[in-house]
Amino acid sequence: MSCFKGKYHDELIKNAAYIGTPGKGILAADESTGTIGKRLESIKVENVESNRQALRELLLCTPGAVQYLSGAILFEETLYQKTASGKPFVDVLKEGGVLPGIKVDKGTVDLPGTNGETATQGLDGLAARCQQYYAAGARFAKWRAVLKIGANEPSQLAIDENAHGLARYAVICQENGLVPIVEPEILVDGSHSIERCADVTERVLAAVYKLLNDHHVLLEGTLLKPNMVTPGSESKKVAPEVIAEHTVRALQRTVPAAVPVVVFLSGGQSEEEATMNLNAMNKLGGNVKKPWSLSFSYGRALQQSTIKAWAGKKENVSKAQSVFLGRCKANSEATLGKYAGGAGLADGASDSLHEKDYKY
Repeated sequence: MSCFKGKYHDELIKNAAYIGTPGKGILAADESTGTIGKRLESIKVENVESNRQALRELLLCTPGAVQYLSGAILFEETLYQKTASGKPFVDVLKEGGVLPGIKVDKGTVDLPGTNGETATQGLDGLAARCQQYYAAGARFAKWRAVLKIGANEPSQLAIDENAHGLARYAVICQENGLVPIVEPEILVDGSHSIERCADVTERVLAAVYKLLNDHHVLLEGTLLKPNMVTPGSESKKVAPEVIAEHTVRALQRTVPAAVPVVVFLSGGQSEEEATMNLNAMNKLGGNVKKPWSLSFSYGRALQQSTIKAWAGKKENVSKAQSVFLGRCKANSEATLGKYAGGAGLADGASDSLHEKDYKY
């Protein structure tokens, strides 16, 4: 199979490897206007651009946080926004050694012929948008495919359709200089066992990598953003070590060693759960083969307690940034298997973040 050999070949490999730098991960701050509105509503703050800008400045300008981050995924609005003093957010990130990323999908639509399953839209005009985003400073992109576990789900139709969409998106991004984050999220909703989640995760990832190869995607210039293998949201919780064992095994069976880094989504876990589970994966030793860096690409699991601490008030910015810094540091330690646990519990880091049928 011949891989992508476009003009961005070397740059894609370099940027993907950089994002996988041990001790660093990705801040997912790419919530759509509607989704960030829910976050603001939870603290009784109006969903207007000035408030969205203020929240994102709080996060992106937290003193000391950039040392724990290698990338930040932005919504299109944020890519072009500036700090209150007039400095583009893209420049803030670049000066801190953080690669700017961009959400490029257009959300999900129902997939006809299925029981409420979905496909992701946004391929139309994607190449032109990627060119604009690259010119604006973005160096990687994100596209979220969503699958669910049910009595007969995910269907093969849904798996194939979403794998095809991810592959098309990935090669279009690479042709235009953006490292694609390949995100096939299997929702945690349901009462299924961890074994059922593992089986579905392996089926989905195997299909995704078959299609990525068929489309000649340069795997060294990609990132994988999967769900962790966990029991369903209505099932009894298991220890981080059990989640680590099942998740790493699923990756070993399906994800090529050419992929440089796996950045997990938090999938509605509490902030502390997401950090403890990542830490447990990186602590796995012995004969456990992990040819990829295992890191984080968290949205809610980096932001929730920070947003609560901020509450939309200028006088709380410093306190909220301290909370955010603590979560960044905790997850940095987890990428190294050195997180001792307990960070931020007083700030609500153990509160559930699960939202059924989560959409951004």
